[in-house]
Amino acid sequence: MLFNSIHFLIFFTIVCSLYFALPYKWRWLLLLISSCYFYMAFVPIYILILGFTIVIDYFAGIYIENARGKRRKLFLVFSLIANIGVLAVFKYFNFFNENLSYLLKGFALTNPIPYLSILLPIGLSFHTFQAMSYTIEVYRGNQKAEKHFGIYSLYVMFFPQLVAGPIERPQNLLHQFREKFDFNYDRVTSGLQLMAWGLFKKVVIADRLGTVVDTVYNNQTHYNSLSLIIATFFFSFQIFCDFSGYSDMAIGAAKIMGFKLMTNFNKPYQSRSVNEFWKRWHISLSTWFKDYLYITLGGNRVSIPRWYFNLFIVFLVSGLWHGANWTFVIWGALHGFYLVFGIITRTSREKLNKTFHVDRIPFLSAFTTFFLVSFAWIFFRANDVQSALYISSHIFSGLPDLLHNLMNHVPIYERMGINKKGMLLSVFLIILLESVHYLQAKTNLSDIFKQKPFYIRWAVYYCVVIAVLYLGVFENRQFIYFQF
Repeated sequence: MLFNSIHFLIFFTIVCSLYFALPYKWRWLLLLISSCYFYMAFVPIYILILGFTIVIDYFAGIYIENARGKRRKLFLVFSLIANIGVLAVFKYFNFFNENLSYLLKGFALTNPIPYLSILLPIGLSFHTFQAMSYTIEVYRGNQKAEKHFGIYSLYVMFFPQLVAGPIERPQNLLHQFREKFDFNYDRVTSGLQLMAWGLFKKVVIADRLGTVVDTVYNNQTHYNSLSLIIATFFFSFQIFCDFSGYSDMAIGAAKIMGFKLMTNFNKPYQSRSVNEFWKRWHISLSTWFKDYLYITLGGNRVSIPRWYFNLFIVFLVSGLWHGANWTFVIWGALHGFYLVFGIITRTSREKLNKTFHVDRIPFLSAFTTFFLVSFAWIFFRANDVQSALYISSHIFSGLPDLLHNLMNHVPIYERMGINKKGMLLSVFLIILLESVHYLQAKTNLSDIFKQKPFYIRWAVYYCVVIAVLYLGVFENRQFIYFQF
Protein backbone atom coordinates (compact mmCIF):
# COMPACT_ATOMS: atom_id res chain seq x y z
CA MET A 1 0.00 0.00 0.00
CA LEU A 2 1.66 3.20 -1.19
CA PHE A 3 1.38 6.42 0.81
CA ASN A 4 0.64 8.25 -2.45
CA SER A 5 -2.49 6.19 -3.22
CA ILE A 6 -6.23 6.48 -2.67
CA HIS A 7 -6.04 3.09 -0.95
CA PHE A 8 -3.84 4.52 1.80
CA LEU A 9 -5.98 7.67 2.13
CA ILE A 10 -9.06 5.54 2.85
CA PHE A 11 -7.10 3.16 5.07
CA PHE A 12 -5.51 5.91 7.16
CA THR A 13 -8.78 7.82 7.57
CA ILE A 14 -10.52 4.70 8.89
CA VAL A 15 -7.63 3.75 11.19
CA CYS A 16 -7.37 7.25 12.71
CA SER A 17 -11.13 7.50 13.21
CA LEU A 18 -11.24 4.14 14.98
CA TYR A 19 -8.08 4.93 16.94
CA PHE A 20 -9.59 7.95 18.66
CA ALA A 21 -13.02 6.35 19.00
CA LEU A 22 -11.83 3.13 20.65
CA PRO A 23 -11.07 2.82 24.38
CA TYR A 24 -7.39 3.25 25.16
CA LYS A 25 -6.85 -0.41 26.11
CA TRP A 26 -7.77 -1.65 22.61
CA ARG A 27 -5.78 0.82 20.54
CA TRP A 28 -2.64 -1.32 20.38
CA LEU A 29 -4.68 -4.15 18.89
CA LEU A 30 -6.21 -1.86 16.26
CA LEU A 31 -2.76 -0.61 15.28
CA LEU A 32 -1.35 -4.14 15.12
CA ILE A 33 -4.20 -5.43 12.93
CA SER A 34 -3.93 -2.32 10.75
CA SER A 35 -0.17 -2.80 10.40
CA CYS A 36 -0.67 -6.44 9.37
CA TYR A 37 -3.20 -5.38 6.74
CA PHE A 38 -0.89 -2.59 5.53
CA TYR A 39 2.02 -4.99 5.08
CA MET A 40 -0.08 -7.75 3.51
CA ALA A 41 -1.35 -5.27 0.91
CA PHE A 42 2.02 -5.78 -0.84
CA VAL A 43 2.72 -9.54 -0.79
CA PRO A 44 0.51 -11.29 1.82
CA ILE A 45 2.61 -14.44 2.28
CA TYR A 46 5.63 -12.44 3.47
CA ILE A 47 3.85 -11.63 6.72
CA LEU A 48 5.04 -15.10 7.78
CA ILE A 49 8.69 -14.02 7.45
CA LEU A 50 8.02 -10.97 9.56
CA GLY A 51 6.18 -13.13 12.08
CA PHE A 52 9.12 -15.53 12.26
CA THR A 53 11.63 -12.82 13.19
CA ILE A 54 9.18 -11.25 15.64
CA VAL A 55 8.77 -14.53 17.54
CA ILE A 56 12.53 -15.15 17.59
CA ASP A 57 13.41 -11.68 18.85
CA TYR A 58 10.55 -11.51 21.35
CA PHE A 59 11.73 -14.62 23.19
CA ALA A 60 15.39 -13.71 22.68
CA GLY A 61 14.82 -10.43 24.50
CA ILE A 62 13.27 -12.19 27.48
CA TYR A 63 15.96 -14.87 27.62
CA ILE A 64 18.74 -12.28 27.31
CA GLU A 65 17.32 -10.29 30.22
CA ASN A 66 16.94 -13.37 32.45
CA ALA A 67 20.22 -15.08 31.51
CA ARG A 68 23.60 -14.55 33.11
CA GLY A 69 27.17 -14.80 31.86
CA LYS A 70 27.89 -16.23 28.43
CA ARG A 71 24.28 -17.37 27.99
CA ARG A 72 23.20 -13.75 27.47
CA LYS A 73 25.57 -13.39 24.52
CA LEU A 74 24.48 -16.79 23.19
CA PHE A 75 20.85 -15.68 23.01
CA LEU A 76 21.87 -12.38 21.39
CA VAL A 77 23.96 -14.18 18.77
CA PHE A 78 21.05 -16.54 18.06
CA SER A 79 18.74 -13.56 17.50
CA LEU A 80 21.23 -11.76 15.25
CA ILE A 81 21.89 -14.89 13.20
CA ALA A 82 18.16 -15.37 12.68
CA ASN A 83 17.69 -11.79 11.47
CA ILE A 84 20.83 -11.64 9.34
CA GLY A 85 20.01 -15.12 8.04
CA VAL A 86 16.66 -13.91 6.73
CA LEU A 87 18.42 -11.00 5.03
CA ALA A 88 21.07 -13.32 3.60
CA VAL A 89 18.52 -15.69 2.08
CA PHE A 90 16.06 -13.22 0.63
CA LYS A 91 18.33 -10.31 -0.24
CA TYR A 92 21.88 -11.57 -0.74
CA PHE A 93 21.76 -15.27 -1.60
CA ASN A 94 21.52 -14.84 -5.37
CA PHE A 95 24.07 -11.98 -5.31
CA PHE A 96 26.74 -14.08 -3.59
CA ASN A 97 25.76 -17.14 -5.59
CA GLU A 98 26.17 -15.23 -8.85
CA ASN A 99 29.61 -13.98 -7.81
CA LEU A 100 30.57 -17.51 -6.79
CA SER A 101 29.61 -18.68 -10.27
CA TYR A 102 31.88 -16.05 -11.86
CA LEU A 103 34.71 -17.07 -9.55
CA LEU A 104 34.35 -20.77 -10.31
CA LYS A 105 34.05 -20.03 -14.01
CA GLY A 106 37.57 -18.62 -13.88
CA PHE A 107 38.76 -22.06 -12.77
CA ALA A 108 36.65 -23.85 -15.42
CA LEU A 109 34.25 -25.08 -12.72
CA THR A 110 30.45 -25.02 -12.55
CA ASN A 111 28.54 -23.73 -9.57
CA PRO A 112 26.20 -26.54 -8.40
CA ILE A 113 24.13 -24.23 -6.15
CA PRO A 114 20.84 -23.25 -7.84
CA TYR A 115 19.46 -19.72 -7.82
CA LEU A 116 16.39 -18.89 -5.73
CA SER A 117 13.33 -17.59 -7.55
CA ILE A 118 12.02 -15.39 -4.74
CA LEU A 119 10.92 -11.79 -4.37
CA LEU A 120 12.56 -9.53 -1.82
CA PRO A 121 10.09 -8.83 1.01
CA ILE A 122 9.35 -5.13 1.01
CA GLY A 123 11.19 -3.09 3.63
CA LEU A 124 13.06 -6.17 4.87
CA SER A 125 16.26 -4.31 5.76
CA PHE A 126 14.38 -1.66 7.72
CA HIS A 127 12.31 -3.80 10.07
CA THR A 128 15.18 -6.29 10.43
CA PHE A 129 17.51 -3.54 11.66
CA GLN A 130 14.82 -2.20 13.99
CA ALA A 131 14.35 -5.68 15.47
CA MET A 132 18.11 -6.11 15.87
CA SER A 133 18.40 -2.81 17.73
CA TYR A 134 15.89 -4.14 20.27
CA THR A 135 17.82 -7.28 21.21
CA ILE A 136 21.14 -5.39 21.22
CA GLU A 137 19.74 -2.73 23.57
CA VAL A 138 18.30 -5.40 25.88
CA TYR A 139 21.69 -7.11 25.91
CA ARG A 140 23.44 -3.83 26.73
CA GLY A 141 21.01 -3.20 29.57
CA ASN A 142 19.57 -0.04 28.01
CA GLN A 143 16.10 -1.52 27.45
CA LYS A 144 13.87 -3.81 29.48
CA ALA A 145 12.62 -6.86 27.63
CA GLU A 146 9.06 -6.36 26.40
CA LYS A 147 6.79 -9.01 27.95
CA HIS A 148 3.66 -8.07 25.96
CA PHE A 149 3.92 -9.96 22.68
CA GLY A 150 1.40 -7.70 20.94
CA ILE A 151 3.21 -4.51 21.96
CA TYR A 152 6.54 -5.90 20.80
CA SER A 153 5.00 -7.00 17.49
CA LEU A 154 3.64 -3.48 17.06
CA TYR A 155 7.11 -2.04 17.71
CA VAL A 156 8.43 -3.97 14.70
CA MET A 157 5.33 -3.58 12.52
CA PHE A 158 4.06 -0.05 13.22
CA PHE A 159 2.71 0.76 9.77
CA PRO A 160 3.81 4.42 9.29
CA GLN A 161 7.51 3.44 9.41
CA LEU A 162 7.33 -0.29 8.71
CA VAL A 163 8.72 -0.44 5.18
CA ALA A 164 11.12 2.52 4.93
CA GLY A 165 11.81 3.82 8.41
CA PRO A 166 12.81 5.84 10.29
CA ILE A 167 14.58 2.92 11.96
CA GLU A 168 13.57 3.46 15.57
CA ARG A 169 15.26 2.47 18.80
CA PRO A 170 13.17 0.66 21.42
CA GLN A 171 13.88 3.37 24.02
CA ASN A 172 12.10 5.92 21.84
CA LEU A 173 9.14 3.97 20.48
CA LEU A 174 8.19 1.01 22.69
CA HIS A 175 6.95 3.00 25.68
CA GLN A 176 4.77 5.19 23.44
CA PHE A 177 2.48 2.25 22.67
CA ARG A 178 1.47 2.26 26.36
CA GLU A 179 0.72 5.96 26.47
CA LYS A 180 -2.72 7.43 25.95
CA PHE A 181 -2.93 10.11 23.29
CA ASP A 182 -6.11 12.13 23.12
CA PHE A 183 -7.23 13.96 20.02
CA ASN A 184 -5.34 17.23 19.80
CA TYR A 185 -6.27 19.67 17.04
CA ASP A 186 -2.89 21.41 16.84
CA ARG A 187 -1.01 18.10 16.78
CA VAL A 188 -3.31 16.63 14.14
CA THR A 189 -3.01 19.77 12.01
CA SER A 190 0.77 19.72 12.30
CA GLY A 191 0.84 16.04 11.31
CA LEU A 192 -1.38 16.66 8.29
CA GLN A 193 0.83 19.55 7.19
CA LEU A 194 3.90 17.34 7.35
CA MET A 195 2.12 14.60 5.38
CA ALA A 196 1.03 17.13 2.76
CA TRP A 197 4.59 18.45 2.40
CA GLY A 198 5.88 14.89 2.07
CA LEU A 199 3.27 14.08 -0.56
CA PHE A 200 4.18 17.25 -2.46
CA LYS A 201 7.86 16.30 -2.48
CA LYS A 202 7.02 12.79 -3.67
CA VAL A 203 4.44 13.25 -6.45
CA VAL A 204 5.21 16.81 -7.60
CA ILE A 205 9.01 16.90 -7.39
CA ALA A 206 10.47 13.38 -7.11
CA ASP A 207 8.22 11.60 -9.60
CA ARG A 208 8.49 14.48 -12.09
CA LEU A 209 12.28 14.41 -11.94
CA GLY A 210 12.18 10.62 -12.08
CA THR A 211 10.77 10.71 -15.61
CA VAL A 212 13.96 12.37 -16.89
CA VAL A 213 16.25 10.25 -14.73
CA ASP A 214 14.70 6.98 -15.90
CA THR A 215 14.77 8.03 -19.56
CA VAL A 216 18.46 8.91 -19.51
CA TYR A 217 19.82 6.31 -17.09
CA ASN A 218 18.05 3.44 -18.83
CA ASN A 219 19.63 4.40 -22.18
CA GLN A 220 22.74 6.28 -21.13
CA THR A 221 24.70 5.62 -24.34
CA HIS A 222 22.15 7.62 -26.35
CA TYR A 223 22.71 10.88 -24.48
CA ASN A 224 25.35 13.58 -24.43
CA SER A 225 27.26 14.99 -21.48
CA LEU A 226 24.77 17.67 -20.55
CA SER A 227 21.89 15.19 -20.55
CA LEU A 228 23.90 12.96 -18.21
CA ILE A 229 24.68 15.95 -15.98
CA ILE A 230 21.04 17.01 -15.83
CA ALA A 231 19.82 13.49 -15.13
CA THR A 232 22.40 13.05 -12.34
CA PHE A 233 21.52 16.45 -10.89
CA PHE A 234 17.83 15.58 -11.04
CA PHE A 235 18.42 12.20 -9.39
CA SER A 236 20.12 13.88 -6.44
CA PHE A 237 16.88 15.72 -5.76
CA GLN A 238 14.63 12.88 -6.85
CA ILE A 239 16.02 10.47 -4.26
CA PHE A 240 15.98 13.15 -1.57
CA CYS A 241 12.38 14.18 -2.23
CA ASP A 242 11.28 10.56 -2.65
CA PHE A 243 12.85 9.28 0.57
CA SER A 244 12.43 12.37 2.76
CA GLY A 245 8.88 12.66 1.40
CA TYR A 246 8.16 9.16 2.70
CA SER A 247 9.79 10.01 6.04
CA ASP A 248 7.72 13.19 6.34
CA MET A 249 4.53 11.27 5.66
CA ALA A 250 5.50 8.52 8.11
CA ILE A 251 6.40 11.00 10.86
CA GLY A 252 3.27 13.05 10.13
CA ALA A 253 0.97 10.01 10.15
CA ALA A 254 2.40 8.86 13.49
CA LYS A 255 2.17 12.38 14.91
CA ILE A 256 -1.55 12.59 14.13
CA MET A 257 -2.11 9.63 16.46
CA GLY A 258 0.26 11.04 19.08
CA PHE A 259 3.47 9.10 18.35
CA LYS A 260 6.82 10.83 17.93
CA LEU A 261 9.25 9.33 15.44
CA MET A 262 12.83 10.50 15.04
CA THR A 263 13.83 13.05 12.41
CA ASN A 264 15.36 11.29 9.40
CA PHE A 265 16.52 14.21 7.22
CA ASN A 266 17.82 17.68 8.02
CA LYS A 267 18.46 19.68 4.84
CA PRO A 268 21.34 17.42 3.72
CA TYR A 269 22.27 19.36 0.58
CA GLN A 270 23.24 22.35 2.71
CA SER A 271 26.05 20.27 4.22
CA ARG A 272 29.55 21.76 4.08
CA SER A 273 31.31 18.39 4.16
CA VAL A 274 30.56 14.73 3.45
CA ASN A 275 30.87 14.05 7.17
CA GLU A 276 28.17 16.64 7.84
CA PHE A 277 26.07 15.20 5.02
CA TRP A 278 25.87 11.87 6.85
CA LYS A 279 24.71 13.67 9.99
CA ARG A 280 21.81 15.07 7.96
CA TRP A 281 20.95 12.23 5.53
CA HIS A 282 19.02 9.09 6.58
CA ILE A 283 19.87 9.89 10.19
CA SER A 284 18.20 6.79 11.61
CA LEU A 285 20.43 4.50 9.51
CA SER A 286 23.69 6.43 9.90
CA THR A 287 23.25 6.51 13.69
CA TRP A 288 22.35 2.79 13.64
CA PHE A 289 25.65 1.95 11.95
CA LYS A 290 27.49 4.29 14.29
CA ASP A 291 25.95 2.77 17.44
CA TYR A 292 26.05 -0.90 16.50
CA LEU A 293 28.91 -1.34 14.01
CA TYR A 294 31.33 1.60 14.08
CA ILE A 295 31.60 1.75 17.88
CA THR A 296 31.70 -2.06 18.11
CA LEU A 297 34.71 -2.03 15.77
CA GLY A 298 36.42 0.46 18.06
CA GLY A 299 35.33 3.73 16.46
CA ASN A 300 38.10 6.33 16.58
CA ARG A 301 39.55 5.00 19.86
CA VAL A 302 42.04 2.87 17.98
CA SER A 303 45.19 3.38 15.93
CA ILE A 304 44.85 5.77 12.99
CA PRO A 305 45.06 3.04 10.29
CA ARG A 306 42.43 1.01 12.17
CA TRP A 307 40.24 4.12 12.47
CA TYR A 308 40.37 4.59 8.70
CA PHE A 309 39.55 0.91 8.27
CA ASN A 310 36.57 1.20 10.63
CA LEU A 311 35.14 4.15 8.70
CA PHE A 312 35.66 2.48 5.35
CA ILE A 313 34.18 -0.88 6.36
CA VAL A 314 31.09 0.80 7.84
CA PHE A 315 30.35 2.49 4.53
CA LEU A 316 31.04 -0.67 2.56
CA VAL A 317 28.49 -2.48 4.72
CA SER A 318 26.12 0.46 4.37
CA GLY A 319 26.39 0.19 0.59
CA LEU A 320 25.67 -3.52 0.70
CA TRP A 321 22.72 -2.85 3.04
CA HIS A 322 21.16 -0.72 0.33
CA GLY A 323 21.20 -3.45 -2.28
CA ALA A 324 22.70 -6.72 -3.47
CA ASN A 325 24.61 -5.17 -6.33
CA TRP A 326 28.19 -4.04 -6.83
CA THR A 327 26.91 -0.57 -7.71
CA PHE A 328 25.79 -0.07 -4.12
CA VAL A 329 29.08 -1.44 -2.78
CA ILE A 330 31.01 1.05 -4.92
CA TRP A 331 28.67 3.84 -3.79
CA GLY A 332 29.42 2.98 -0.16
CA ALA A 333 33.14 2.70 -0.89
CA LEU A 334 33.14 6.17 -2.47
CA HIS A 335 31.63 7.71 0.65
CA GLY A 336 34.09 5.78 2.80
CA PHE A 337 36.92 7.15 0.66
CA TYR A 338 35.51 10.70 0.90
CA LEU A 339 35.52 10.56 4.69
CA VAL A 340 38.98 9.01 5.04
CA PHE A 341 40.48 11.36 2.46
CA GLY A 342 38.86 14.30 4.23
CA ILE A 343 40.52 13.30 7.52
CA ILE A 344 43.92 12.73 5.91
CA THR A 345 43.89 16.10 4.13
CA ARG A 346 42.30 18.11 6.94
CA THR A 347 45.53 19.85 8.01
CA SER A 348 46.50 20.73 4.43
CA ARG A 349 43.04 22.07 3.69
CA GLU A 350 43.04 24.20 6.84
CA LYS A 351 46.39 25.72 5.83
CA LEU A 352 45.07 26.37 2.33
CA ASN A 353 41.99 27.99 3.75
CA LYS A 354 44.04 30.15 6.12
CA THR A 355 46.22 31.34 3.25
CA PHE A 356 43.61 31.98 0.57
CA HIS A 357 40.47 32.42 2.74
CA VAL A 358 38.58 29.88 0.68
CA ASP A 359 35.86 29.65 3.33
CA ARG A 360 34.82 33.21 2.47
CA ILE A 361 33.60 32.14 -0.95
CA PRO A 362 29.82 31.73 -0.51
CA PHE A 363 28.49 28.19 -0.81
CA LEU A 364 31.81 26.78 -2.12
CA SER A 365 32.05 24.03 0.50
CA ALA A 366 28.34 23.19 0.12
CA PHE A 367 28.71 23.05 -3.66
CA THR A 368 31.80 20.83 -3.43
CA THR A 369 29.99 18.47 -1.05
CA PHE A 370 26.95 18.36 -3.32
CA PHE A 371 29.19 17.59 -6.31
CA LEU A 372 30.88 14.68 -4.51
CA VAL A 373 27.59 13.28 -3.25
CA SER A 374 25.97 13.61 -6.69
CA PHE A 375 28.89 11.86 -8.37
CA ALA A 376 28.48 8.95 -5.96
CA TRP A 377 24.74 8.86 -6.72
CA ILE A 378 25.67 7.77 -10.27
CA PHE A 379 26.64 4.35 -8.92
CA PHE A 380 23.58 4.23 -6.68
CA ARG A 381 21.17 4.86 -9.56
CA ALA A 382 22.87 3.09 -12.48
CA ASN A 383 21.43 -0.29 -13.46
CA ASP A 384 24.83 -2.00 -13.32
CA VAL A 385 28.53 -1.25 -12.89
CA GLN A 386 29.12 -0.99 -16.65
CA SER A 387 26.42 1.67 -16.97
CA ALA A 388 27.78 3.59 -13.98
CA LEU A 389 31.31 3.55 -15.40
CA TYR A 390 30.05 4.74 -18.78
CA ILE A 391 28.15 7.65 -17.22
CA SER A 392 30.96 8.65 -14.87
CA SER A 393 33.51 8.59 -17.71
CA HIS A 394 31.35 10.42 -20.27
CA ILE A 395 29.51 12.91 -18.08
CA PHE A 396 32.12 15.66 -18.68
CA SER A 397 33.63 14.41 -21.94
CA GLY A 398 31.67 16.60 -24.34
CA LEU A 399 31.50 19.92 -22.52
CA PRO A 400 33.09 22.01 -25.33
CA ASP A 401 30.46 20.84 -27.82
CA LEU A 402 27.76 21.42 -25.25
CA LEU A 403 28.83 24.99 -24.64
CA HIS A 404 28.68 25.55 -28.39
CA ASN A 405 25.17 24.08 -28.54
CA LEU A 406 24.01 26.22 -25.62
CA MET A 407 25.34 29.38 -27.25
CA ASN A 408 23.43 28.42 -30.40
CA HIS A 409 20.23 27.72 -28.44
CA VAL A 410 20.10 24.02 -29.19
CA PRO A 411 17.45 22.48 -26.87
CA ILE A 412 19.15 20.67 -24.00
CA TYR A 413 16.07 18.63 -23.14
CA GLU A 414 15.82 16.93 -26.52
CA ARG A 415 14.80 13.25 -26.22
CA MET A 416 14.98 13.37 -22.41
CA GLY A 417 11.28 12.67 -21.88
CA ILE A 418 10.50 16.28 -21.02
CA ASN A 419 9.56 19.47 -22.85
CA LYS A 420 10.72 23.04 -22.28
CA LYS A 421 7.85 23.82 -19.93
CA GLY A 422 8.50 20.69 -17.91
CA MET A 423 12.22 21.44 -17.69
CA LEU A 424 11.61 24.97 -16.42
CA LEU A 425 9.05 23.69 -13.92
CA SER A 426 11.47 21.04 -12.64
CA VAL A 427 14.22 23.60 -12.10
CA PHE A 428 11.75 25.95 -10.40
CA LEU A 429 10.63 23.19 -8.02
CA ILE A 430 14.23 22.42 -7.04
CA ILE A 431 14.85 26.13 -6.36
CA LEU A 432 11.61 26.28 -4.35
CA LEU A 433 12.65 23.25 -2.30
CA GLU A 434 16.07 24.62 -1.42
CA SER A 435 14.59 28.08 -0.73
CA VAL A 436 12.27 26.50 1.84
CA HIS A 437 15.24 24.67 3.36
CA TYR A 438 17.22 27.93 3.50
CA LEU A 439 14.36 29.70 5.30
CA GLN A 440 13.92 26.74 7.66
CA ALA A 441 17.57 27.06 8.63
CA LYS A 442 17.05 30.74 9.43
CA THR A 443 13.72 30.65 11.24
CA ASN A 444 10.91 28.39 12.43
CA LEU A 445 8.49 28.48 9.50
CA SER A 446 5.97 26.32 11.35
CA ASP A 447 5.61 28.80 14.22
CA ILE A 448 5.37 31.73 11.81
CA PHE A 449 2.70 29.90 9.81
CA LYS A 450 0.66 29.20 12.96
CA GLN A 451 0.57 32.91 13.75
CA LYS A 452 -0.93 33.82 10.40
CA PRO A 453 -4.69 34.45 10.11
CA PHE A 454 -6.79 31.40 9.29
CA TYR A 455 -7.65 32.64 5.79
CA ILE A 456 -3.94 32.79 4.89
CA ARG A 457 -3.34 29.32 6.29
CA TRP A 458 -6.28 27.86 4.39
CA ALA A 459 -5.22 29.65 1.22
CA VAL A 460 -1.85 27.91 1.50
CA TYR A 461 -3.59 24.57 2.12
CA TYR A 462 -5.68 24.99 -1.03
CA CYS A 463 -2.60 25.97 -3.05
CA VAL A 464 -0.78 22.82 -1.94
CA VAL A 465 -3.79 20.64 -2.78
CA ILE A 466 -4.15 22.26 -6.20
CA ALA A 467 -0.41 21.90 -6.83
CA VAL A 468 -0.52 18.21 -5.97
CA LEU A 469 -3.59 17.60 -8.14
CA TYR A 470 -2.42 19.57 -11.19
CA LEU A 471 1.36 19.16 -11.02
CA GLY A 472 1.62 15.73 -9.45
CA VAL A 473 2.71 12.69 -11.43
CA PHE A 474 0.26 9.94 -10.54
CA GLU A 475 1.72 6.73 -11.89
CA ASN A 476 1.72 4.81 -8.58
CA ARG A 477 5.50 5.05 -8.52
CA GLN A 478 6.87 2.99 -5.67
CA PHE A 479 9.09 4.78 -3.19
CA ILE A 480 12.75 4.16 -4.08
CA TYR A 481 13.70 2.86 -0.63
CA PHE A 482 10.92 0.23 -0.61
CA GLN A 483 13.34 -2.02 -2.50
CA PHE A 484 15.75 -2.04 0.43
